[in-house]
Order: sequence, then C-alpha cells, then structure tokens
Amino acid sequence: MSRNVRVAGSLHEEGENIGLHRFALFTACSTAFLIFVGGLVTSHQAGLSVPDWPTSYGYNMFTFPYAKWVGGIRYEHGHRLIASFVGLLTVILASWTWISESRRWLRVLSLIALFAVITQGLLGGLTVKYLLPTSISMTHACLAQTFFCMTIALAFFTSPTWKHGLPRVRDSRHGLQTTTLCALTTGTIYLQLLLGAWMRHTESGLAIPDFPLAFGRLLPEFTNYHVAIHFAHRLGAVLVVATVLWTFTRLWSAHRQETLLIRPAVVMLVLVCAQLTFGAFTIWTEKSPLITTFHVATGALILGTSFLLTLRAFSMVARETEWQ
Repeated sequence: MSRNVRVAGSLHEEGENIGLHRFALFTACSTAFLIFVGGLVTSHQAGLSVPDWPTSYGYNMFTFPYAKWVGGIRYEHGHRLIASFVGLLTVILASWTWISESRRWLRVLSLIALFAVITQGLLGGLTVKYLLPTSISMTHACLAQTFFCMTIALAFFTSPTWKHGLPRVRDSRHGLQTTTLCALTTGTIYLQLLLGAWMRHTESGLAIPDFPLAFGRLLPEFTNYHVAIHFAHRLGAVLVVATVLWTFTRLWSAHRQETLLIRPAVVMLVLVCAQLTFGAFTIWTEKSPLITTFHVATGALILGTSFLLTLRAFSMVARETEWQ
C-alpha cells in the first residue's frame, strides 16, 4: 500500500514538473515573440505613438478601444499588451516554481526573472515618459535579451533531460575548453546585441549607406560618432561569425555524436547566416521595417541558442583530467 502511494506521488510530481517545464518553455517562446514585436515598434519609429503611460490616451491599457489602433498605435499598444501578458506568465512561472521546486537556487532564479520583467516594464514606461532617451532605451533593449536568457535557463533546468541527468563527455586536455569557448561565444553575441541597440537608438543604422563596403572603401572616414558606432557593429558581426564558426568546428570535430550539443550548434550557424543576410538587406532596403525587425529578432534567437548550448556544455563536457 505504502509503495503504491509513493509511486503515485512520484508520478504526480513528475507530471507536475513536466507541466512546469512546458510552461517555462511557453514563457520563453512568448518572450521571443515580444522581442519581435518590440523590434516592430522601433523599426516603425512608433515608440511615442501612445504618448502616456501606464494609460493609453487616458484609457486603461486593457480597455483601449480597438477602433483607435491605427498607424503606429497598433505597434506600440500591441507591444504593451503582449508585454503585460509575458509579465503575467512570469508571475505564474515564479509562483509555480516556488511552490513545486525543492531546489532553492532555481526558486531564486525565478524570482530574479520576475524582478527583471517588472523592471523591464518600468523601463518601458520611462522611455515614454522621458521621450525615448538613448540610455533608458538601450537598457530596456538589453534587459529584454537578459530576461530572455533567464526564461531559457528556467526551461532548461526544469526539463526532464536535466532532471534525469545529461550524459558526460570527454573534452580534450589541449586548447581552449569547450565550455569556455561556448561562454565566450555567448558573451560576444551579447556584446554585439548591445552595439546593435546602441546603433538603433542613436539612429546610426544608415550612417554607412552601403554594404559590404563602407562609403566605397574597406575603412570609412570617421567623420562623426554615428559612423563609428555603425562600423563597430559591423566589426562585432565579424567577431560573432568567427566565434560561432570556431564553436561549431570544435563541437563537430570533438562531439558530433552528441545531439544535445551539435543540434544547437547547427541551429546557431544557420541563424548567423540568416542574420548576415538580414543585416545586408537592412542596408540595401534603407531599413525596411519588416527586414530590420527580423534582424533584431534573429539576433535574440542567436543569443538564446548560444546560451542554451553553453548551459548544456557546462552540464555535459568534462576535461580528460576529470576522468582520471
């Protein structure tokens, strides 16, 4: 009898954990969509289409008439509603994690994510209140990427794969550790997204109007800071490509049989190719809103994929010396 009770309790707990994982995964996907919609707001220069906050033209945000969703209001107000939805998801996720998880560090992470999404909402309001200042707009954009990584971490650490234990694989004793390389790649991508946010919010996206050259040359004349910011973003793209290729080559040569490592590496490589294409067409189309938005969203997906790969690498890869 007691054994049956224990088995039933174990099955109930496992089912609850799977539910938590799926909810965390849904929150991460919703956050990725929110970043896409936020990109639409920036690309259409609709950040001040609704000039008040937290109200929308004096209405409660959730009762604002749909008939008034015209022009840039459609993007800005839609962004507010989706952001509120993601905030609600995060409240539920943090509460669920706190109630059902015994791992204290994971409960703390869920609370940090909740604090981050609340802060993100306040920063969004401040960007409107202070008429889109560069410093607050950049912080808003960068915190969005950080929060996205937090949701990915919560989805990863609540997954059955993590619960049941990931396989351990040997890493070479020579050269840079795979874990270090993955972390370096993720850090490089994050810094590149910071440069991208700086470029967008200083309106430097077309400071160099041609591609792949810069004013018809390899190196432009740095006549103003807009050109410097834009060119720094291009150099950052070169570094991202180099580190992604390095990571992919390392994993393909050493761990190609480990699908948990090689799949995100392949996805990351494909996304980087797409990102380069979107970046080029952003210039060639003079910042077409849809293409620019896809460029922003793809950057977030590259970061998320690299971050997931880094989490898996730290969980799976061990130096040869650790096996002795």
